[in-house]
Amino acid sequence: MAKKRYPRPRRKSRGKTILIIVLVVLLITIGIIYVDSNTRLVTTEHLLYYRGLPSAFDGYRIVVLADIHGAEHGDDNELMITAVKEANPDIIVINGDLIDRYQPGKPVEEQLEIAQRLVEQLVPIAPVYYTTGNHEWDSGMIRTLLPMLSDIGVDVLQNQYRLIEQGGESIVLAGIDDPNGPADMISPDDFIETVQEQEPGAFIVAIYHRNNQLEMFSELGVPLVLSGHGHGGMIRLPFTDGLFGPNNEIFPSFTSGVYTQRNTNMVVSRGLGNHFGWTRFRNNPEVVVVELRS
Repeated sequence: MAKKRYPRPRRKSRGKTILIIVLVVLLITIGIIYVDSNTRLVTTEHLLYYRGLPSAFDGYRIVVLADIHGAEHGDDNELMITAVKEANPDIIVINGDLIDRYQPGKPVEEQLEIAQRLVEQLVPIAPVYYTTGNHEWDSGMIRTLLPMLSDIGVDVLQNQYRLIEQGGESIVLAGIDDPNGPADMISPDDFIETVQEQEPGAFIVAIYHRNNQLEMFSELGVPLVLSGHGHGGMIRLPFTDGLFGPNNEIFPSFTSGVYTQRNTNMVVSRGLGNHFGWTRFRNNPEVVVVELRS
């Protein structure tokens, strides 16, 4: 009588090996994307044309540093300083959230030291202008930060403007305080209207931390607004402006790049740092360069 044959059990080792390889490759890929997205500093340039720009400012270059939140890129911010130098700016604008009200493992006092060392290296490159963001006010360090910046040579603009002169012509740089400031301060639209009354017909570059007032600026006829605050939506998905807004709203708007309404361009930086341990995905921190052309 023939022996009954039973099927041999299938070997699972090959399937397990393939699964492990796939998982390892997937984890490495995610890790590379995460590290690249969260730490690799990039420079983004925007070339903007204006009929009303004074001809002396054709080719004028503005570096925008937004939402630093106490971050460092390289030892003593060497990578950020190098990127700014290579951009060859005429002026440098820091438009808020230089420090963070709460950064895990990095007290505000340490962030102030980082900010001090950073601006000390920026001032020799080009004139530096600064406006507040919401975190400077929330941190409670505003009275320490602003005098420190002024002493180093930064021009702190709190609902103030400067005439920038070149080749016998001028433009207006208008710095708007963040709404988290004193309740009795002038509103952004009233401030801009005051500037327009005092400098009729001037080409205005508004520095405003928030990224949610394009309609207002366009109604006022402001040619250029330099903003941040949106952090690029943190996790940038295809065909979206990011996944999370600064108030944890889903699928926010106006988080990165140039947005145009009527004759107003609002340039929104993705920023250079993160808040409250948030991490970036497909959303490199960036130094923004705006070149004005007539």
